[in-house]
Amino acid sequence: MDVLSDVIAIMRTGRPRSVRVEWHTPWGQRFPSAPGSAGFQVVLQGSGWLLPPEGPPIALSVGDVVFFPHGHGYAMADSPSTPVAEPQCDPVTDDADLFASASIDGPGAATVLLCGGYQLDPSRAHPLLRDLPELIHLPARLGLHPELRAAVELLGAEIHHPRLGADTVVSSLLDMLLLFILRAWFDAPREHCTVSGWSLALADPGISAALDVMHRDPAHPWTVAELGARAGMSRAAFARRFATLVGQPPLTYLTWWRLATAGRLLRESDAPLGEIAARVGYGSEFAFANAFKREYGLAPGRYRRNTCPPPVGSVAIGG
Repeated sequence: MDVLSDVIAIMRTGRPRSVRVEWHTPWGQRFPSAPGSAGFQVVLQGSGWLLPPEGPPIALSVGDVVFFPHGHGYAMADSPSTPVAEPQCDPVTDDADLFASASIDGPGAATVLLCGGYQLDPSRAHPLLRDLPELIHLPARLGLHPELRAAVELLGAEIHHPRLGADTVVSSLLDMLLLFILRAWFDAPREHCTVSGWSLALADPGISAALDVMHRDPAHPWTVAELGARAGMSRAAFARRFATLVGQPPLTYLTWWRLATAGRLLRESDAPLGEIAARVGYGSEFAFANAFKREYGLAPGRYRRNTCPPPVGSVAIGG
């Protein structure tokens, strides 16, 4: 897996959800803060205004994408002067459908928005996502981010007219949409006012190459010199540049990534602890257990019991 795919796999939890809403002017809706989630809005038809909690309103037109990586609240409306209603539903809640479609009556022109969200586990936060700004706005421009535009069109059409297999199609498209949004951000950081260390790290050929090999083979006994060679840099120059862009020394990040990977394996597999220890670069189960407990505050076995859902068909005892 590549770095960005790994980050999403570590943090994502539950199923993403989406709602296609047709608004008729005048309309205004508040979307509350949702810690532990990331949300998006896409204008499929018409136009509207994003009303962020701070700063001026932002005009949106067809094809514009706005993404809120940290679940901060905001409002949407047909005009900055239109009163906004309090929320009636949240597409990210556990009891929400995977996708839905709705129409809000009104006397004026229609605007169609595709909104949705992803559940994220703050305890698994990767520094790459922590570096993202509160709001990412990707304006629609001819020829820009064609894969993102294609995913938006397919997702909007599938939700509007669901057919056989829609659950699988929508779920896959929502996963693709998240990756395409983040890819668009990291591919063109200079178009935005904030350039994070991780944006620069992923754009740097040498540091990106080192991150890639650490993610692809965390069990390898990497040294700073060997990683520097993969980056095409001297040991000292690589160590300095990696720490500057990523925010921590190479082997400190490698240790964190190994234990984050172990946490995912504990949650998502029934592999024995010794096998997981070997897959993330620990020579013994004892050394792995000690390192894991220092990072997570729990022994690996207890972490697995506390975070894994019960088997399908099991019956809970008690209230």
